[in-house]
This record gives sequence, structure tokens and C-alpha cells, in this order.
Amino acid sequence: MELDLRTFDAPAGERLDVAIAAALELSRTKARDLVDEGYVTLDGRPVGKPATVLRGDEIVSVLIPPDRPVMVEAEDVPLTVIYEDEHLAAIDKPPGMTAHPTATVRTGTVVNALLARMPLSKEQHQDPSEDAYRPGIVHRLDKDTSGVMVVAKHDAAHRELAAAFKRRLTEKIYVAIAVGSVDDGVVVDAPIGRHPVKRQQMTVGGSNPRSAVTHVRAIARLPGHTLVRLKPHSGRTHQIRVHLAHLGAPVLGDTVYGRPSDAIARQALHAHQLTLPHPIDHQAITFSAQVPLDMVQAWLLLGGAWPPPEHPTL
Repeated sequence: MELDLRTFDAPAGERLDVAIAAALELSRTKARDLVDEGYVTLDGRPVGKPATVLRGDEIVSVLIPPDRPVMVEAEDVPLTVIYEDEHLAAIDKPPGMTAHPTATVRTGTVVNALLARMPLSKEQHQDPSEDAYRPGIVHRLDKDTSGVMVVAKHDAAHRELAAAFKRRLTEKIYVAIAVGSVDDGVVVDAPIGRHPVKRQQMTVGGSNPRSAVTHVRAIARLPGHTLVRLKPHSGRTHQIRVHLAHLGAPVLGDTVYGRPSDAIARQALHAHQLTLPHPIDHQAITFSAQVPLDMVQAWLLLGGAWPPPEHPTL
């Protein structure tokens, strides 16, 4: 595969993403994504901040990834809808499903599945050939994280839901199997930024760190493992995975921040419950999704009981 490497002299005083968009005739969103995904260097050094202001004496190098399939289409993909009204829908996202199309994944996503079932916000205003085609998506779960996701069905609902997440008016509860012993009631208050070397990863500290707080409760214990209930009070990328690894107890099966496991083929992390204000009447509404079979089987394989006696509602 032939790689497409573009270089140009940095314009003084310009933002990096703006300079890339102008020099390579790309959309600003595309330029920002190239920086975020690690395809851009300044004088050969990785840079992960699209808003970086250029001095004017740097060489900007941009690696253009291979072309992807052009369009995003509706697909008959199995997906459990927990709740639906004319404004929003809540789904139970299975592990292994990407939330929305990316530069390299254009099929099999939550968006593909929902387009076959219902109208989505921004659907009429976005180009399905663009990388940033994300109709309905107001928040995301990692590909291998299962559980509750909410999507917007029209633009007014999208604005209200997005504002609720931004203003932290939502309450998210996750369940995970951690490798190691985790104290009950611990509060992890540790800012998270992009890893300075492994640009696809996040870390405590890192580049441009932002505040992140996670409350952790121990539900049940086994030798070498803890079943935990987590409440993040911010929405940083990979927050729970990074914070548990920071405690020395990474998520079971997390190949990025921990190690693979014979007990489960993905990270044992599940978005169990989400509470948010409804976008129309602003009354709190709660959606729940049971812990999936692969996590239950992993806990049983490790020697635990299900449901755990301390938390029978899981």
C-alpha cells in the first residue's frame, strides 16, 4: 500500500488544523481528525492538539490514510432498543460495535443499524461520504464497551441532549471486572491527557490533561479480581479504563491499558445505567441494560457467583 505523505511550510500565527485544511484543501473537521488520530507531525515530532498555534518555522507533515468506502448506508444489523419516543432512543450497544462511522469503518456501526430503523438528528444536514458523518450521536462508548447509549432523533433533541452531557447533567453508572484489589469508596481524581508517545492512548497527566473524577464502589471480590461499580463525573476518553489502570487494577481483558484474558475476549466494561433530562420536558429519565453474558461468564469462570449477592439487580 502506497502512503500519501504531504508536507508544507507552517504559516506563522495560524492554528494547525486551519493551516492543514487550507494547504491540503480539506475540510476543517477532516484536518482536526487527522491531528487527533496521530497523522500529523511538526518537524518530525507528533502533535496531538489541533489548536496548536504555529510559529512559522516548522515543517508540517501529514500522512493521508487510504481511501475508505464512500457512503454510509442503512443496514439490517441486530440491535436492542431499550426505549424509543419521537425525540430520542436508548439502545443496548453490544460489544464489538463501533458507535459511528470512521475513516476506516463505514459499515456495521450503531449509526448504520439505526438508519434502518428510525430518523436521526442531523441526517439531512450531513454528507454520508464525510468521515464526520455521525447522525444521532450525542455521546459514545468504546467499540468493545457494551451498554446504554442514547441517540437523538431530531436536531432540537440533539442540541438539548448534547448540552446535558456538556453541562454534566447526566449520571452514568458502569460495571467492570478489575484485575486486582480495589478499595470500596475510592475516588480517583486524576487529570487525563493524550499519551505523549502512544498517540492512540490516553494517560493520567499526558498532553493537554483535563480534569477527571471517577467514584468507585467494590461490589464483590475474588482472589485477584474485584467486581466494581463506577460513576464517572466527567467524560474523558477512556476515563474508566485509564483510572482503573492508574489504581493498579486495569479492566479485565483490556489489551490497551492492561493485558488480554482467557476469561473474556474484550475489556470487561459495561455501561449499566444512564440518567439524563429528557430533551423536551427536562424530567429525569433512566435507562438500564443488564450486564451481558460474556461478562457474567467471565465472573463465573473466575470463581464468582451471579448475580453477586451484594448486588442482585445486575
